[in-house]
Amino acid sequence: MTPTGKIEAALNQLRQAISGLENAVEMRIEHQREQGEIEGEVRRIHADRSKLAQELDQAEFRANRLEEVNREVSRRLVTAMETIRAVLDR
Repeated sequence: MTPTGKIEAALNQLRQAISGLENAVEMRIEHQREQGEIEGEVRRIHADRSKLAQELDQAEFRANRLEEVNREVSRRLVTAMETIRAVLDR
């Protein structure tokens, strides 16, 4: 092989190596971008989960309170009905 041929072969190898390096860098940048997007989505999901858990706790509290009020109203209605029956029976 002539010296010019050796230089051309070396340049071709260098071009291929640079191209491979550029591809690797692009892939790394893309991976980091995707990783950042995934991490952001995970943070949003955790925030949504926390908000939903808090809303669920509030809804359960309200439901329990409504049950208590419902029992009290039922008790008062029974008492009122018994009082009315007693008055009517006289």
